[in-house]
Amino acid sequence: MRAINLNGYGGPEVMEWSEAPDPAPGRGEVVIEVAAAGVNRADLLQRRGLYAPPPGTTAVPGLECSGVVAEVGEGVSDWSPGDRVCALLSGGGYAEKVVVPAGQVLPVPDGLDLVAAAGLPEVAATVWSNLVMTAGLRSGHLLLIHGGGSGIGTHAIQVAVQLGARVAVTAGSAAKLERCAELGADVLINYRDHDFVDLIRAEEGLGGPGADIILDNMGAAYLGRNIDSLALDGQLLVIGMQGGVNGELNLGALMAKRGTVRALKLRDRPATGRGSKADIIAEVRTRLWPLLAKGAVVPVIHAEVPVTEAARAHEMLDEHETFGKVILRIGDR
Repeated sequence: MRAINLNGYGGPEVMEWSEAPDPAPGRGEVVIEVAAAGVNRADLLQRRGLYAPPPGTTAVPGLECSGVVAEVGEGVSDWSPGDRVCALLSGGGYAEKVVVPAGQVLPVPDGLDLVAAAGLPEVAATVWSNLVMTAGLRSGHLLLIHGGGSGIGTHAIQVAVQLGARVAVTAGSAAKLERCAELGADVLINYRDHDFVDLIRAEEGLGGPGADIILDNMGAAYLGRNIDSLALDGQLLVIGMQGGVNGELNLGALMAKRGTVRALKLRDRPATGRGSKADIIAEVRTRLWPLLAKGAVVPVIHAEVPVTEAARAHEMLDEHETFGKVILRIGDR
């Protein structure tokens, strides 16, 4: 088969569409013939040598894919060859075939295009595990999402609205904020023009002025201001470090809010067991997939790019006009 292999670390030019070993399913695994793969910021970090795959994982990038089951390993009873699926991966999505634990596979929601489904598993698992399973997002909460126009942001807006929460977002342009509003966000903050702290503290959450939950992709750069933006008993969920890894935490300010700071990572979770990817996928399938099947939550796709133009796809994630997911089209389906 062919896959995107990394010819060293660095810019997009180190990615090479070339031959790679065919995967074979072990016990409890399936092989997927890949139709498309979602592009995530973690892929860019891996390409630069800043985010190593977990031990034993292929060096081929790609944390999610869609396609058709090609083979099933021993002990797999839920999936059969020919099933239309999408999957959460530890790596390997940028390839014609990928092997994945059966517990990380999802059916393509009814009525959804197979290629578009490639943009769902990573954002769905990230958003649901953090906002719902960890933070307990519910009706009446005020949720602040940094990077509302990202793949995570566009999905989180829709999920939060369906759960009855109020949604505030930050983004860097009026055009992105307008599109966030179309998805259901009702507090729109252009971070280039305004400090989000004052605007969020003027809004009421269940715990009073401020955000009950903040979903943050910036890390260190926003740490202090995020704490200032929390309502009483608020929760800060850090899922990215685009603004750096080392920040100063004012414990007095955090204690005054009775607040919680959590740093969360999906890729290194175990395949099975407590808090595993299989647990998350099972809940996503039960509770979130029905919302997708009825069109209440939809994948937001900025562009579909041939896998041979993977460099261009990576560049798109750093462009200000990108809104939603970038998808690599790999197979012929």
